[in-house]
Amino acid sequence: MPARDQAALDRLLAGLERFTPDDGPARPHGGSADPTLVAVDATDRLLLDEAASALAATRPGEVVVVDDRFGALTLGAAVAHGLTGIRVHQDALTSETALDRNARAAARRDLPGPEAAFSHHPLGEDLLRGARVVVLQLPRSLAALRDVAEHVARFAAPDVVVFAGGRVKHMTTAMNEVLAESFTEVRASLARQKSRVLVASGPRPGTGLTYPVTEHVAELGLDVVAYGAAFAGASLDLGTRFLLGFLDEVSPGARDAVDLGCGTGILAVSFARARPGASVVATDQSEAAVRSARATAAADGVGDRVRVVRDDVGSSLADRSADVVLCNPPFHQGAALSTDAAHRMFATAGRVLRPGGELWTVYNSHLRYRPALERAVGPTTQAGRNPRFTVTRSVAR
Repeated sequence: MPARDQAALDRLLAGLERFTPDDGPARPHGGSADPTLVAVDATDRLLLDEAASALAATRPGEVVVVDDRFGALTLGAAVAHGLTGIRVHQDALTSETALDRNARAAARRDLPGPEAAFSHHPLGEDLLRGARVVVLQLPRSLAALRDVAEHVARFAAPDVVVFAGGRVKHMTTAMNEVLAESFTEVRASLARQKSRVLVASGPRPGTGLTYPVTEHVAELGLDVVAYGAAFAGASLDLGTRFLLGFLDEVSPGARDAVDLGCGTGILAVSFARARPGASVVATDQSEAAVRSARATAAADGVGDRVRVVRDDVGSSLADRSADVVLCNPPFHQGAALSTDAAHRMFATAGRVLRPGGELWTVYNSHLRYRPALERAVGPTTQAGRNPRFTVTRSVAR
């Protein structure tokens, strides 16, 4: 079944922007051959087409969209089918921001009602209660997919249908198997423009929730709590392990610390436990990471000294407010290798550190970040190196 208003849908998709974290549009639809760098890609279009009949048969409040990257799915459903009451969950704060900005821009172009069509929700019962259609971009992580699938099966309507789309090169049969844990029927659409949609229905009665999970990391003496979409789950990733070996070398006078891109909060909690007089702010743009870090801090008895904030690369932190920043930056954005987030983290560290404050960073050695750290923060020295990682100490000017 085609969209009720195909012309409006085409206008919407043509005008969507991939907003930068700073404010403005970075690249319009069609501006790059790399699907990770455009605001709407073949997967978005295929999802809207595959789900069209189901979307058209819903009433207000019966549609849920999960992990819409820039708004194509949410706004596309609203504009094409006149839908309202769409509930949206996006783990990444930057995706929430992009959706809101694209909705405002669409309203300025007199497209029908996109700003009032949706509301943001955390992953949970309120997001999914009574939902009959769920549309989502497949996450790369099977744990993240399992977390979403279990929530849908447990809380959505018994006749719910899930449309989960992705690029074929990033899809595996394990994704079908994860969906089959929570649904009795899982089928795959035909591929189109290197994208495919998995369609799941028949939620299994009594589906439980796997997440959060808690693991005791014996070498640190920590309990680590993780929700499905949290990076590295409840395990200790190798970069963080290497950086932890240098905590004793951090300035002994440091009292205000920041864990930038905190994940499950291992660095923040470890620093707080090693420095009983210190206060730590842990920040991440991932909702799953923030929930995980809060739970990890509470589980290890430092919840009163570790404040966890969901923001975009420390944007909520005041200038010159920290004595030390700890950072294990990502080197990918979605499916693409990218150092953009790391460079933005370095800039944030340069802004929030007091003069003489220290940024301690761990990164894959081949990335050679030292000149960028020198420019963004100040004099940088190598504190350690192993076959895979480098740890540096940068002193703020």
